[in-house]
Amino acid sequence: MVRIDLKPLSVNDAYRGRRFATRDLAQYKEELGWLLPKMEVPKGPLFVHYRFGVSSGRSDVDNLVKCLQDAIADRYGFNDMLIYRIEMEKVVVPKGKEFVEFELSTYMAGACSDRSV
Repeated sequence: MVRIDLKPLSVNDAYRGRRFATRDLAQYKEELGWLLPKMEVPKGPLFVHYRFGVSSGRSDVDNLVKCLQDAIADRYGFNDMLIYRIEMEKVVVPKGKEFVEFELSTYMAGACSDRSV
């Protein structure tokens, strides 16, 4: 699993109005671009496991996925329409210790969680 010690960005903080990106989103994508390691993404349908370390239990885990997923797809050059299954979880951590983790693997229909990459 890839771990990045960076506070997750909620989609609520990423856009204003009907879909105007904020400076927070641009900064988040830039930071992630520098922090994400080089890796090969499997070809074809994908399964992704996300884990978010947040300092507030009030964070909606589904609001944290979009910004990270778009940044990962941009960095690794794949279309996120290839993601067929997502597993996500959040853990509450002390303020200043926030993180994001993700793991990409080949999606196999009917398999619960084959995390081979």
